[in-house]
Amino acid sequence: MPLSPAPIPLLLMRLLFAAIAFLLACCAPLAQADAPAEIIAKAVLLDDKSEEQIALIRSGEPSPELLALLTLWKEGGIFLVEGPEGTKIPVTLEDAKDADDKQAARLLLTRQPYLGPDGKPIRLLASDLNAAETDSDLRSAMKSILDLAGLASPDRSARLQAVETLGMEQDPLRLPALRARISKETDSEIQHALKEAVALTELKDADPATVTLACRALGELGSIRSQDALRLLAKDGHPAARTAQDALRKIEQHLQTVNIWGTLFRGLSLGSVLLVAALGLAVTFGLMGVINMAHGEMIAVGAYTTYVVQCIFGPGLELSPFGIHIVLPSMKATGWLYDSYFLFAIPLSFLTAARAGVVLERCVIRFLYRRPLESLLATWGVSLVLQQLFRLTFGANNVQVASPNWLSGHWLINDVSLGWNRVFVIGFAAAIVLGVFLLLARTPLGLLMRAVMQNRTMAACMGVRTERVNLLTFGLGSGLAGLAGAFLSQIGNVGPSLGQSYIVDAFMTVVVGGVGSLFGTIFSALGIGMADQALQQILGNPVLGKILVLVGIILFLQWRPAGLFVTRSRSLDN
Repeated sequence: MPLSPAPIPLLLMRLLFAAIAFLLACCAPLAQADAPAEIIAKAVLLDDKSEEQIALIRSGEPSPELLALLTLWKEGGIFLVEGPEGTKIPVTLEDAKDADDKQAARLLLTRQPYLGPDGKPIRLLASDLNAAETDSDLRSAMKSILDLAGLASPDRSARLQAVETLGMEQDPLRLPALRARISKETDSEIQHALKEAVALTELKDADPATVTLACRALGELGSIRSQDALRLLAKDGHPAARTAQDALRKIEQHLQTVNIWGTLFRGLSLGSVLLVAALGLAVTFGLMGVINMAHGEMIAVGAYTTYVVQCIFGPGLELSPFGIHIVLPSMKATGWLYDSYFLFAIPLSFLTAARAGVVLERCVIRFLYRRPLESLLATWGVSLVLQQLFRLTFGANNVQVASPNWLSGHWLINDVSLGWNRVFVIGFAAAIVLGVFLLLARTPLGLLMRAVMQNRTMAACMGVRTERVNLLTFGLGSGLAGLAGAFLSQIGNVGPSLGQSYIVDAFMTVVVGGVGSLFGTIFSALGIGMADQALQQILGNPVLGKILVLVGIILFLQWRPAGLFVTRSRSLDN
């Protein structure tokens, strides 16, 4: 009997239904996976059940949305409002506030506006709401999730901070994540921190052999952060105590090396600051022979110019000197445009201070050449007048100049921290020295300046306009002081007495190097800076270190009154 064709389509239909059922069964877990907002909403509603809340937040994939909601909850940004029949509804508030300080509310679960019975969006006052509560265990779990997620953050500083935090916690549960990250990390500094974090965590291992290997690894890494943990291990009579002691000795040797290089770098940067501050004085005092006690105020002019430029790029500035109300415009710049204000402030600081120096030379200094005592007293009076002018214009209090982002960080090389602002001042000083040298040695103006300063009468007989050369030379020295003020504004506050903090050190640097010697000023500034930082490091007392530097300078000048480099001249006056 022939078979009927009917069962074949029926069989195919059954196979098709079976395949669909199989696919639905496989995809069911994916469809049932809770979204981050749903996980947080469920956890928030579980008051006083921290164990269940911790289990819930750990069940979710650490996506950016989940991490953002956890951060919001941890910072008290999720609130519970009364719903119908006494239910609790988790909501968040938008940033914008109205005239009554009320904010628009959104449902945490759907991110839709929270509507009232009339169907209109409700605005709430944050102070009237109850924030979703957290206890110490829940906050610790949140921090753990956020730190682990920070290991894969695209931001380098966030990754480094997360690694250091996890290492100091010494939680064995974090070891798999830390070890897995080592092979994926491309930054050498973060790789070093990951190895250090793994070894620190392994100190809590129950196996003495693992602890011994961890101690040896920390010693090889020169881990400064692990010193406390290793000291505790060495005192407990642990089987790895001797290895811990060996590791501590290696770390101490590494720390000594770090201190030596750090002292050299700080001494070099301090010497560069002194050099920048003294370079203008090396021109006005060293070359022209004018004792300008107002040189410090030229530094302050450059610093205040930087402050004004920053305010113009930022929020603007209102001044009231002598009762005259002046409003400077605001560019309201942000981002890279605001950070570029310092690039404009550098040349403006030079020009402003140079113009102030030209006015000072025309009004006072030109009448006091070859009269050192009178020039000292006159410029000291000018400095007092300028300080009072700063107080009347900008106020008696210091003003803050914010450093741009590209000067706010640091480099870390083998645990030696190199601040970008200090690196900048070293390069800044080198560029200024090179520029001044080329000006004096390779330009017609430099030739005229050197001729007038060596023998003013002979230069005048040769047709050189000595008065104009004096004007330009003094303007150059004052402009260099303004550049010093521009940089000093980046490492401290700006006030009316800013220049007085550097005028004595600047004169001391010029005299020790040799009056009139540019190279002497360079060697003197770097030597004084190195000696100051080294003595502070050795003695552990900054005040005593500065006193010994001053005593050393006095003894040096007793032995060599002309300084390191004596300027030779054919002038009978010398």
